[in-house]
Amino acid sequence: MKNKYIYIIKGVFCILLLTAVKTTTYAQPSAASSKREHACIDNGWRFALGHPYDPAKDYYNGTGGFSYFAKTGYGDGAASPEFDDRGWRKINLPHDWAVEQSFSPKASVSHGSKAIGRNFPDASVGWYRKTFVIPATDLGRHISIAFDGVFRNSIVWVNGHYLGTEPSGYNSFEYDISEYLNYGGNNVIAVRADATMEEGWFYEGAGIYRHVWLNKTDQLHIAANGTFVTTRVNNNIADVTATAAIINSDKKARSFSVTQTIVDSDGKTLATGKATGLTLKPFTSQDVKSVLPVTNPKLWSIETPILHRLVTTVEENGTVTDSYTTRFGIRTIRFDANEGFFLNGKHVKIKGTNNHQDHAGVGAAMPDALQEFRIRTLKGMGCNAYRCSHHPPTPELLDACDKLGMLVIDENRLMGVASTELNDLKRMILRDRNHPSIISWSIGNEEWGIEGNITGARIAATMQAFAKSVDSSRYITAAISGGIGNGISTVIDVLGYNYVASKNTDEQHKKYPNQFSWGTEEGSTVASRGIYEDDMGKQQLVAYDRKQNDFFYSLEQGWKHYAARPYLAGMFIWTGFDYRGEPTPFGWPSVVSYFGMVDACGFPKDDYYYLKSWWTDKTVVHLLPHWNWQGKEGQEIRVCAYSNCDEVELFLNKKSLGKKTMEPNGHLEWQVKYEPGTLEAIGYKKGAKAGNDIVKTTLAPAQIKLQADRAAIKADGKDIAVITVQATDKNAMGVPTAENEAGFSIEGPGKIIGVGNGNQTSLEPDQYVERVNLVSIGNLKEKFVDDLNVKAEIATDYDDSGWQNAFKDARDDEFGRKVKAIVYRAGFIMPDDGATATATFFNKNIGKVQSIYINGKEIGHEIKESARNTEFKLEAALLHPGNNTIAVVATPLLKANIWASVNTDPGLIQLLYPAAPYKRKLFSGHAQVIVQSTGQRGTIVLKATSAGLKESAAQIVAK
Repeated sequence: MKNKYIYIIKGVFCILLLTAVKTTTYAQPSAASSKREHACIDNGWRFALGHPYDPAKDYYNGTGGFSYFAKTGYGDGAASPEFDDRGWRKINLPHDWAVEQSFSPKASVSHGSKAIGRNFPDASVGWYRKTFVIPATDLGRHISIAFDGVFRNSIVWVNGHYLGTEPSGYNSFEYDISEYLNYGGNNVIAVRADATMEEGWFYEGAGIYRHVWLNKTDQLHIAANGTFVTTRVNNNIADVTATAAIINSDKKARSFSVTQTIVDSDGKTLATGKATGLTLKPFTSQDVKSVLPVTNPKLWSIETPILHRLVTTVEENGTVTDSYTTRFGIRTIRFDANEGFFLNGKHVKIKGTNNHQDHAGVGAAMPDALQEFRIRTLKGMGCNAYRCSHHPPTPELLDACDKLGMLVIDENRLMGVASTELNDLKRMILRDRNHPSIISWSIGNEEWGIEGNITGARIAATMQAFAKSVDSSRYITAAISGGIGNGISTVIDVLGYNYVASKNTDEQHKKYPNQFSWGTEEGSTVASRGIYEDDMGKQQLVAYDRKQNDFFYSLEQGWKHYAARPYLAGMFIWTGFDYRGEPTPFGWPSVVSYFGMVDACGFPKDDYYYLKSWWTDKTVVHLLPHWNWQGKEGQEIRVCAYSNCDEVELFLNKKSLGKKTMEPNGHLEWQVKYEPGTLEAIGYKKGAKAGNDIVKTTLAPAQIKLQADRAAIKADGKDIAVITVQATDKNAMGVPTAENEAGFSIEGPGKIIGVGNGNQTSLEPDQYVERVNLVSIGNLKEKFVDDLNVKAEIATDYDDSGWQNAFKDARDDEFGRKVKAIVYRAGFIMPDDGATATATFFNKNIGKVQSIYINGKEIGHEIKESARNTEFKLEAALLHPGNNTIAVVATPLLKANIWASVNTDPGLIQLLYPAAPYKRKLFSGHAQVIVQSTGQRGTIVLKATSAGLKESAAQIVAK
């Protein structure tokens, strides 16, 4: 069969995220590289906290005579390229400053009680700055900066030029910076994020918690998120429709051709199409579409997540101007109103979980490898679907779902049909539409104000139609907790039930027999990992499966409901992982939710094994509780077995307590009088032993055990290993009740980036980071002197009360003729703990030539203005708590012209406090440490110590 290609060229809407086009009037380079560059610029940033309303604490941003709203290029304060950020903390992205904060009962309990938000203005605004170089040869290229997500209300400047504001913390956004750059020199990005106002009702983090990219292309290029691949499979032939949006940002017309090639996972070319004779006028765009048939395609599925690549190449006169690779999967999806969901024509029961975006230790700033760790953890219990609750995810999460075989509901943040909400929805779809894992777009979640009325129906119908205008290959859903049978539920493609204990799904299906449906949230159980007696004083809940209250089903009740009804495509558990915030049914000091099948570290709760029993084909036998009940001898203990075996027999110290038949999708229970020893469950299939589980009474903790999830990581400065910390007794058995505190140290090319233990009430730090205190120098006074050789005026105890305020006189030429030299003096306050910090004076010249004295001692001699900003390490003995003095003897700086100004800021003192050693208490015998590569090759050694216990070490190779 010959390949046939169809070419369709048409005008398209302006591509979102691609802003002002290039209009340079001056000299262009003779030749600019056409190679596309997509460079991660996560490293080498500076960070400091600002303030939502105090200009002095917010670096006087927006206080100039002309603001950045009034005049182009007038970014001031920390947005100015001239701002001195040397005293700020050095960080790499992704970064979540919220997780670094302490806990407080005055903080938002729904957001995990971290001390940010309206009650904490000093910790609710963050500033980021980065200096980068753009080669002179890049002049003439299209250059943009792209943010995968900043929480929240971010404002971005480049070289003092205001680029824009993004209110949402979950949208990806991109700015064209081509005309604002210094080619062949330094450039400065400044970002202000304001997390004062919450966007969701769960922990959200704060700051640039996702990746940042610098993109460079030819002016004739493929648009950002400009490719779209859809597939149809019929009779072992896949028709792959590949569309590419080509943009000409040049000032002249460009003629070109486009080649689209499909390459399989082994690098073999499967199909190619080429469109020639194309022309674009300046500042216009076109869609180029090819239908490429693939014979005997390898399909993407949950079990075999095979990915292909679409390589789109733009050529002009035989020269490649742009090339872009799109990963995609060949697969088909279909819902049936009576039979549920089908992937590649095969019925698949959705066994999903909901998840928020944070993890123990690192908060919202999750390394890419941690995304894979979390998806693998969920797949381990048979989970095959992931709902992004309740916002668009980071792209790397979707990459992990594509790679590992996890179906996805990609969810919009806020319902609405104004241009803002529809544009946000479109941005999500354009960014994510090539991920084969995504089977549904969710337009909203539990919008109680509208979900059951005509307004909700109108909004949902419009959003659904709009979403399909962008991508008609997927189904639209909305999660509804009330209002079933009216409002949104009457118009949506796939009705999403949130908690069916108070709903009749059978009635809804009878009333709307052609409507698809599934459970978007179900089984809202609350449990503390490894706890088997409620302790309301400690806010700990038993890990036995039970419903929260009469408005919810238990996990087992929920799954039985969905498993018994073929018309329900499946359900998504609330939740897969515990997450910060929403610590139902408690408040302070609980700071983490109780809903997860695994805790915030990923350690399984017992419910995990219930699902694994019925969500996988693997033989499962799991016993609960543990068998450490000293002091309860002779008392009855509730014992449960989760298993998919036909029968399970329970033994206590080798004595049978009876064999019981397992109900499908159920569990088994015994009441057992406690005696120390061994509790064993044996599972039988067709009368033969198929598996077992044993819990034993342990001795006291004797040592700390470390186990890494990976023996080797990449030496790229990004990759991680997740380390399990466990207390074991002298027989090497894990002690499930251990609460020992462990301390951690690390050697080699790795660093600890976070610790956790899964305890919902733990108020221990997630991270131990270096602390920066900036000591400002203000209220300068001045005295005119004959030359730089002064003595008395620099002494610590000199009386300067009669001096005038500095810079009172205009620094013009006349001043320069009258004044030969000046002594400036000021005081500054050192904190009581200043001696424990490393002190650095970051000097800014206030004279053409100047010498600097602190407490009477010279630290810098006749520094010339041409030396620009210098810095000096200050010995601890030089400073003392309380009042200190600085004196600067200088020849005067003069204004270059009448409207210019001179620097009046002498600099500041940075106090850098070293990070405290990492430590964490065990909870139910476990804790977790996340170790990240620092970028070098070698062996990383993590050591753990605990008082009275034998220490342990784990080795990870970075290569």
